[in-house]
Amino acid sequence: MLLLNPVVLSVSTMIVLCLLNLNVILALIIAALVAGLTAGIPIGETMSVLIGGMGGNSETALSYVLLGALAVAISKTGLASLLSVKLTKVVKDKKHMLLLIIAGVACLSQNLIPVHIAFIPILIPPLLGLFNKLKQDRRAVACALTFGLKAPYIALPAGFGLIFHGIIAREMTANGIAVSGGDIWHSSWILGAGMVIGLLVAIFISYNKTRDYEDRPVAGLEDVKEIPEHMTTSHWMTLVAVVVAFVIQLKTSSLPLGAVAALGIMVATGAIKWKSLDEVMSGGLGIMGMIAIIMLVAAGYGSVIRETKAVDLLVESIVGMVGGSKAYGALLMLTVGLLVTMGIGTSFGTIPVIAAIYCPLAIKLGFSPAATVCLIAAAAALGYAGSPASDSTLGPTSGLNADGQHDHIWDTCVPTFLHYNIILIVFAMIGSLVIF
Repeated sequence: MLLLNPVVLSVSTMIVLCLLNLNVILALIIAALVAGLTAGIPIGETMSVLIGGMGGNSETALSYVLLGALAVAISKTGLASLLSVKLTKVVKDKKHMLLLIIAGVACLSQNLIPVHIAFIPILIPPLLGLFNKLKQDRRAVACALTFGLKAPYIALPAGFGLIFHGIIAREMTANGIAVSGGDIWHSSWILGAGMVIGLLVAIFISYNKTRDYEDRPVAGLEDVKEIPEHMTTSHWMTLVAVVVAFVIQLKTSSLPLGAVAALGIMVATGAIKWKSLDEVMSGGLGIMGMIAIIMLVAAGYGSVIRETKAVDLLVESIVGMVGGSKAYGALLMLTVGLLVTMGIGTSFGTIPVIAAIYCPLAIKLGFSPAATVCLIAAAAALGYAGSPASDSTLGPTSGLNADGQHDHIWDTCVPTFLHYNIILIVFAMIGSLVIF
């Protein structure tokens, strides 16, 4: 029975526990135990798989901590605060313009300068004072950031999008539907268009009203007493360090290496003091430590989900349920994709899992290759926004909660889930059944 599938039970448990405000790490561990026990795996073995799988996100976790340290180091120079002041003068009281700028910057982080969430702990904490002044509902900011972290790779074949589209093309071709990487965006653009609508609804309707926040100290900015009016040598050296970090990351695909190089340049040029490094690293752990640990546990949780072998059973179970109905088949495909992505925790890693079953099923139901692309892209992307353990939600929370006033579940996960996952299902249905 579909509802008794270990993946369904486990993901449902994780969602309920998170909504009840249980710590995300504990929720993931309990959900992993539920998956293992319902799949007949001994509890000791389940914990072993969980712990053994945590290494899958070790580089990501280290990246988060070092990026947090880099953010603190940049903040200590006053550069982030200076840029924030200049942005304040440009934006003034135009809240909507600020949100659209943030969404645009986030988009650039996926395609033009693919640094993913690296910019968030640097850009967002210094802007919290401006958000407070504007009484900006931070749920709208979370939606703007998550939009930029997700929509570009779905719709555009550049940066991370090129990788995402390439995986879809490769897996579909391997499973009987020949498509090229350059064909994917012709079907996935409608999903990006749907997310634009979700973004605009979040900004102009759902979270358009004012929301009061306290002016609290922001992590990493406590020591910034005065903000200079003009760029100093220290600021220019910090900018050089940031550029070097981005270049190294692009050349080596290693965020930790880029962050370490940037910190080294800042110390060598005197932008930060050698004796301040311990404080910088402690600050980085303070900002990103919890998120780094969540990502480690999330990788272990994904390993448990895969070990249950229940994902294949879940996907295969829809074959006998759809009959000959294309609409029912499409809806079930998308629903299963949502569950699998929330369980595995990555859109990119979900594609090989679902393509093996979805392609033969799509052929059987009479979906065109373009419609199948639309369904697989949407099924893989569903759940990435709104998942408590994905970096598209953890990243925004890391910046917006720098002063302790932004709840990860209710202020990031729930808003992004409602505004993006639901609309992705609707637009994927329209695309696969009507347009393609």
